[in-house]
Amino acid sequence: MSQFLLFAVSGTLGFLVDSLTLYLLKGALGLYLARAVSFLAAVFFTWLFNRSLTFRNQRSGYSRRSEFGVYLALMAAGGSVNYLIFSLLVFFFPLVHAQPIIGVAAGSIAGMFVNWVTSKYFLFRKSKPSPQSG
Repeated sequence: MSQFLLFAVSGTLGFLVDSLTLYLLKGALGLYLARAVSFLAAVFFTWLFNRSLTFRNQRSGYSRRSEFGVYLALMAAGGSVNYLIFSLLVFFFPLVHAQPIIGVAAGSIAGMFVNWVTSKYFLFRKSKPSPQSG
């Protein structure tokens, strides 16, 4: 359970990175492109957090660069759910278009469960060997 709580903390902090990046870039890039960039920023942040804290006692078996690539690919599944929910809400609800953080939150919650399964059971599935004394 503590892993899931750390994963939720990572997701919450990722949500903040995502939202901040979106709000900083939406004027220059437009709402939809800024949302794609903000999602990538959040994925990078959560990968660092999860590999360092949430799954610190597990390993992926990949180099760091390859691990990030696999993590990004796996997060694309949750990210697709996330972006779809966000886009639908922004398109159909003027309130969400005016306050896109509502769409980011709804998309993040929907994608979190897909991301948990892919992280826990596909990427960080192997236990790290215990250090041997002596």
